[in-house]
Amino acid sequence: MPAIARLPPALINQIAAGEVVERPASVVKELVENAIDAGARRIDVCVEDAGTRLITVRDDGGGLARDDLPLAFAAHATSKIRSLDDLEAVSSMGFRGEALASISSIARVSITSRQVNTPHGWALAPTESAQPKPAAHPVGTTVAVAGLFYNTPARRKFLRTDRTEFAQIDQLMRRFALAHPSLGFSLTHQGRSLFELPPVDPAQSVAQLPGRIGALLGAAFLVRARRIDSVASGLNLSGWIADPAYARASTDQQLFFVNGRIVRDRLIGFAIRRAYADVLHHARQPAYVLALELDPRVVDVNVHPTKAEVRFRDARAVQDFLFREIHRALAQGVDAAMGAIHGDPAQGAASPAVIGTALPRANVDVINARIPPTATQGYLNLLAASTTPSLPPPTAAVLASVQSEHLGNPPGERFGVKEGGAAQIPPLGYAVAHLHGVYILAQNAQGLVIVDAHAAAERITYERLKTAFAAEQMTIQPLLLPVSFSVSEREAEHYAEQVETFARLGVVLERIAPTRIRVSALAALLRHADAEALARTLFTALIEEQIFWDEPQPVLTEPINAVLSRMACHGSVRANRILTRPEMDVLLRDMERTERADQCNHGRPTWRQLSMTDLDRLFMRGQ
Repeated sequence: MPAIARLPPALINQIAAGEVVERPASVVKELVENAIDAGARRIDVCVEDAGTRLITVRDDGGGLARDDLPLAFAAHATSKIRSLDDLEAVSSMGFRGEALASISSIARVSITSRQVNTPHGWALAPTESAQPKPAAHPVGTTVAVAGLFYNTPARRKFLRTDRTEFAQIDQLMRRFALAHPSLGFSLTHQGRSLFELPPVDPAQSVAQLPGRIGALLGAAFLVRARRIDSVASGLNLSGWIADPAYARASTDQQLFFVNGRIVRDRLIGFAIRRAYADVLHHARQPAYVLALELDPRVVDVNVHPTKAEVRFRDARAVQDFLFREIHRALAQGVDAAMGAIHGDPAQGAASPAVIGTALPRANVDVINARIPPTATQGYLNLLAASTTPSLPPPTAAVLASVQSEHLGNPPGERFGVKEGGAAQIPPLGYAVAHLHGVYILAQNAQGLVIVDAHAAAERITYERLKTAFAAEQMTIQPLLLPVSFSVSEREAEHYAEQVETFARLGVVLERIAPTRIRVSALAALLRHADAEALARTLFTALIEEQIFWDEPQPVLTEPINAVLSRMACHGSVRANRILTRPEMDVLLRDMERTERADQCNHGRPTWRQLSMTDLDRLFMRGQ
């Protein structure tokens, strides 16, 4: 007896099924992809018992001819590719020709299909008959999969509960509906309709697509979303990214499509995570719905059994493109966030800002003209005063005096210079009070704005440090009284080795004794910071980030930014330091002009808006 034997076809198909069909959602995925490739305009999916008892997928596509039905169940038989050239430029969802053959080896499958201009359809159930039979059916195809894993009980034992398995199907169908908005989709479970979505007219996609997104992901996502539409070097990125403030604990709202294909790719995820790095809390996940279109010849979709991953010919270019466009979208700051917050989700569109176009800004010159120069200088001093002793909590008299600066002015003057009879109100409004030395309360056109003064100042300082470092314009200012401190001898050696790096980052120091370090100058932005604390923090950061100056600039940027972020903490307004009203207004204007001002360096929000409607609801006005 020979040691090597050919496997029987049934066993080959079951082995293939082990790769293609992991759970009921895998069957739905394969059948829906076939329906999309058939040119369907509407796809209806019905499941019973989370798909283990029955899965039915019906479409109104081109249908199959009688002679094609038996071939549909043959292994590696497909109408989508004919040569290697076709495989290298495949644009269809499916192409391997193994889905129905694999599924039919572990379930009872039947197919009924009818082509246009034919009097009736044809039905075939391979487990019952090898020949198609005439059947009444509209144009299109219906595939029914019953008794999944009926002949492989060991596989069935690995399935989760019905609730978990159906959740996978529901999530998959929502992803399909977002990846292919021009198609209509419906999902029914146990006879109950979960959703039914009509096709989105391509000519009206800008107006209609937000409605589909809101229906599938919820109005909260849409209200906090920013629109992206960018094209460069053969790459087209479109979709929505949510503000960092909307970040979630899970990755359930991370949807990315490549040429209409649902993918979960590590390279793509890494690029998007990098773009959010400066504004996202480390324990949270970004939310997005993004579609990347590119030449099929430069992406390989045949690298994973379930086609869930892709490989790009120029992965670096794709990664850089995604990072750059998303990073730029997030940098729009307060204006974009205000545009998202004040959209109208009831109409199915939140008017998200379209990235790539100039956003309207408040008249900065007019705003600054209202701020006395002394207030501006006072605020700049506060940015650098990291160790100034905290003042006691404000008294009622102090709060009253701060608020009276606004309340004593006429309404028109309170909110800005009138132009053509209309008051010009900046997005974050004007300060009213500084609550317990922590939160700035400001009034804008919508209602109340609450600002974390320290978090906001930290972001402003951080962005200024990044700009100065990138332009090699880190202005250094000598300390009136140099500061020296003790370290271990080993630490002193490390300080001495990093003197040049410290100087590049705005801290001029030297080793003056075996265990003594002296700081003689600091970056102007941090000139009033605690020099010892700043030097020690910078020393720790450099050790952790392991910066090597001979590395390429893109590789070097992230560790440098991490170091600058820590430095910015030493140059920000501290809690319990009472700001005057003009100083608070300067901070608000700086926020409006600063990229990524919606979050501090650690991903915490810097401000929140409470509309008059929110406040009325809180106090039950009109109820």
